[in-house]
Amino acid sequence: MPVNKVLIVDDSPTERFFLTDVLRKQGYDVITAESGEEGIATAKREQPDLILMDVVMPGLNGFQATRQLSRAPETKSIPVILCTTKGQETDRVWGLRQGAIDYLVKPVNAEELIAKVRALN
Repeated sequence: MPVNKVLIVDDSPTERFFLTDVLRKQGYDVITAESGEEGIATAKREQPDLILMDVVMPGLNGFQATRQLSRAPETKSIPVILCTTKGQETDRVWGLRQGAIDYLVKPVNAEELIAKVRALN
């Protein structure tokens, strides 16, 4: 399934702006959410083609949100890429075990992000 609509879930306005800017310049439709809870609700409502998920957020963190999304019938087919400051290998392995398909460490490299998104097409 080609990626057209991307949901960015991040509590940082700066990160949301950066990721939105990078993706929109490449022609992607971008929607955003500011928390794990809002991200899950938005994913169910909007059915994006891809979710970029932060991990460190108040309330429901990105690992928990990814686990819920990967297990819910209406969202389990939506790929999730975690984008986080948590750069330890154990964090990456844990994130992938929660259902993420990939893991990027912040600061996110724009070219690497676009390459990963394009690889899904």
